Amino acid sequence: MIEGAALWLFIAVLGIGTFGLRFVFLGLVGDRALPAWLLRHLRYTAVAVLPGLVAPLVVWPAATGGALDAPRMAAALVTLTLGYAFRNVILAIAAGAVTLFAGLALLG
Repeated sequence: MIEGAALWLFIAVLGIGTFGLRFVFLGLVGDRALPAWLLRHLRYTAVAVLPGLVAPLVVWPAATGGALDAPRMAAALVTLTLGYAFRNVILAIAAGAVTLFAGLALLG
């Protein structure tokens, strides 16, 4: 663990860095129009971040010690299939959650 003063210094540096990144976009560029090419790329940020957050939880779940298991893979496939077919995020997430819980209840 990090000891007292070093921990607070680390937290302060991270806070300043986070504020700086946000200030660049909101404070310095917030009142200007962004170029079309940048806006086009920013539209895909959430689409790129979400799989990066979810994929490790499906492929290397901590609950199984990092081993693949059928309920999580089935839930991921149901979520992807319904999301692609119906273009409805809420439906896809809800169906994936139901599939995961049902799979865990049936297969353990």
